Amino acid sequence: MKHALAIPLICFALLAQIAPAQAADCYADYKAKQNNPLKLHYGVIQIRGACNKAAAQGEIQSRLAASGWTLLNVMAIFGPEGLQQRKANAGSYFLRF
Repeated sequence: MKHALAIPLICFALLAQIAPAQAADCYADYKAKQNNPLKLHYGVIQIRGACNKAAAQGEIQSRLAASGWTLLNVMAIFGPEGLQQRKANAGSYFLRF
């Protein structure tokens, strides 16, 4: 009986530790546009929700839309190890939104 309770508790404890780390260390790079006049930008954004491309797309679109931008493409999802190599290309759109 002790083992029946121990396994779910251990699983819950592991998930509780993993989930916050993923959300805090998840980033995406994307392309966006504005119309009239046409403006394009490449940016890097921290993802607050689920760390996958499908979930990130909705989150990024809503955050960009608040500033008048339309998401064109989520290019990649990555962890903190990918930040420095993208920083120069993102310029002022590095972690802006």
